[in-house]
Amino acid sequence: MNRIYAALIAGCLSSVALAQTNPSAEPTHADKKAAKAQAKADKKSDVAQAKADKSRTEAQTDADKAAADAKEKDAKKE
Repeated sequence: MNRIYAALIAGCLSSVALAQTNPSAEPTHADKKAAKAQAKADKKSDVAQAKADKSRTEAQTDADKAAADAKEKDAKKE
């Protein structure tokens, strides 16, 4: 009797393990929708980051130009 129980338990465990290691090959509609939403969010994030980088670069350029103008003005005074 113990052998029968052991065999049943082993069979159940192996089928559960197999089900967990073999996900369905095709993504579900929800998976596709989530992937599409994630791609859209990633694109928006990339655009926002590019805009921020451009603004930072322009601000640094303006600051460098102002510093150079001030340095030139000081040099002319001397």
